[in-house]
Amino acid sequence: MVVSPVTRASNNMPDVPYRLDGKVALVTGASRGLGRHFSRTLARSGAKLAVCGRSPDLLKSLVQEILHAGGTAKYFILDVTNSGSVTEAVTAVKNEFGNIDILVNNAGIVVAKSALELDEDEWDSVLDTNLKGLWLVAQAVGRIMVKNSTGGKIINIASVASTTVLGKVSSYCASKAAVSQLTRALAVEWARYDIQVNAIAPGYIRTDMNKAFFESATGNRVIERIPQRRIGNPEDVDGALLLLASDASRFMTGSTILVDGGHDAS
Repeated sequence: MVVSPVTRASNNMPDVPYRLDGKVALVTGASRGLGRHFSRTLARSGAKLAVCGRSPDLLKSLVQEILHAGGTAKYFILDVTNSGSVTEAVTAVKNEFGNIDILVNNAGIVVAKSALELDEDEWDSVLDTNLKGLWLVAQAVGRIMVKNSTGGKIINIASVASTTVLGKVSSYCASKAAVSQLTRALAVEWARYDIQVNAIAPGYIRTDMNKAFFESATGNRVIERIPQRRIGNPEDVDGALLLLASDASRFMTGSTILVDGGHDAS
């Protein structure tokens, strides 16, 4: 029997594939919640951060936190529902840092109403933020990546609601299912430019906004339906985030990674 010698798959594979030193990452919805946590995680991994959102005071405090920890960050006001705001902010990030290597499309909202109670303006607000806004930012950043011929990583934040029906959030479910399919479409279109487009679909993740709910009796009943019998912490999403932001995922595109404690599988 002839045994082939072990060889390296590629001479370009970095020794520490999850490091992001020198990369520029733009995060939308960075003022609070997962977006704020994602910004900290990427900064700790060496990325330069462009933190974007609509709350200047919260963004300023995040920048100061990253700078104090030895990182690099600057904030930009960005309303994903306004195409002019998107163009202005993305252009400003490019002018400040020279390029955008990583986009985390995180901005999103939810309106908790039954389909019979939801009005048209509320439906439009959810779809404009979660889907159209995500597309506007991806398009603006994608154009820079193509023009600079640098490739890049686009990470769209979907949800377990893209595959599992959650009660009284029909507009949210529809928007996140569309995000997963848009991720696949952009991945196919932009693969030729070495742009990898993937998504993360978190399950229930603990934040300041939902902490009280999950400590309630109703919240505990929701937790009991999750196979791991707990909700996630923001840190539980870090592995998927760093995988998709780094060279470790360079042959992955069009994928949606569920981080939900087994919720979708149950």
